Amino acid sequence: MAFKEKVLEDLRSFLPDEALLLNEEATSRQAGGLHTEEPVNAKLIVRPKSTEEVSKVLSICNKEKQSVVVHGGLTGLVYGTRTFPDQLILSLERMNEINEVDVVGRTMTCQSGTTLQNIQEKAEEQGMIFPLDLGARGSCSIGGNISTNAGGNRVIRFGMTRDSVLGIEAVTPDGAILSSMNRMIKNNAGYDLKQMFIGTEGTLGVVTKCVLRLREAPKSQNTALVGIEDFTSILKFLKHIDSGLGGNMSAFEVMWKSFYDMVTNTLQENSLPLKPTMPYYVLVESMGSDQTKDEEHFEALLSEALDKSLISDAVLAKSEKERKGLWALRDDVEKQAQFGPTLMFDVSLPISHMEEYVSKVRKNLNQHWDQSHFIVWGHLADGNLHLVVGVGDLKSETVRKIEESVYGPLQLIGGSVSAEHGIGLEKKPYLHLSRTNEEIDFMKSLKKTFDPNGILNPGLIF
Repeated sequence: MAFKEKVLEDLRSFLPDEALLLNEEATSRQAGGLHTEEPVNAKLIVRPKSTEEVSKVLSICNKEKQSVVVHGGLTGLVYGTRTFPDQLILSLERMNEINEVDVVGRTMTCQSGTTLQNIQEKAEEQGMIFPLDLGARGSCSIGGNISTNAGGNRVIRFGMTRDSVLGIEAVTPDGAILSSMNRMIKNNAGYDLKQMFIGTEGTLGVVTKCVLRLREAPKSQNTALVGIEDFTSILKFLKHIDSGLGGNMSAFEVMWKSFYDMVTNTLQENSLPLKPTMPYYVLVESMGSDQTKDEEHFEALLSEALDKSLISDAVLAKSEKERKGLWALRDDVEKQAQFGPTLMFDVSLPISHMEEYVSKVRKNLNQHWDQSHFIVWGHLADGNLHLVVGVGDLKSETVRKIEESVYGPLQLIGGSVSAEHGIGLEKKPYLHLSRTNEEIDFMKSLKKTFDPNGILNPGLIF
């Protein structure tokens, strides 16, 4: 499918010059994702400012059978924003307005190009929170979060992105505007159509606006980093702290020693929150209603865990600065660059299989390479692990062997090759490990129904 010059001609009839980036203006940009040095290959970037303009753009592209790739904050990790010279980029970067905050109804209405951090800060100004939180908060857009059903740090308490979206406005590949801007938590009037666009990676339509569910801001927040000697104790500590907090646990992040070493190996030993001698580290956080009482209770639970030998050491953040410092370690994933070329993985599996799974992946890697970097961490309480693997190069055969080493063991234990990042272009060969043939065929039939000309994000998922 070659780029259609008539498309550019038609777009110029209603879009201002600043909405169109051509040739070098487009290709000088980066495609986004883990390896951000990869350039944009498309020769045209279209930057609309409204749902109506998106509608006109897609209507023209559908008529001319012009392939379109949608760009948001460009923080995805599965190459879903990679482009080719015959494609057009639809960027939502200029659609970044927060339209309304309803304090009584506890909702926010905004355009899909709004960054997650701006949404969080706007909610905080009104004494509320938008609970979705991830390391790329300053760059990622809510439209991208919706299209991938992003997870992040607080899923254990507040759920995935899907659980915080009440309504959406989306444009289908033929340019039709589907406005389903529901503001209610409960609405069982027929099909919940917004679900067709949440987690489908922009393959069925482009989300242009959304209604988000806000929550009342917590009155207390307590955070601790603990060291743990063995995996069995992690599971016991999870049960202990979650039940002891009575539903107030908001994060339970586990870092294998390999990850803790990666993010602390340039720091002075006296500046480390805990010594780098433990096999596992857990960042646990709670949100409640009374800082003094909740902190006392939180500390008592940690003391009890120490007495029961569930944990071996602990440090409790005593200020917001210290709390942010602990989270900064957990979020410092970019430190993987010290290991040269690496691959990052995002998998989901039953918690009871995690220790065995990590051991199996390590064994698989050792069968192929005498030396490798294998880093593990993740949202363990959600059943979600992240892995980084580096073996010195990223040749196609090397990548295939690494992927098979990581993804292969998931099939027999009912795991998923994607917990929160999506499938994109990267994980297509392994979708069958997590979905049946019947499920994949049904996905393809939905794609064909919504996008019969196959113009929108072609090649993603399957």
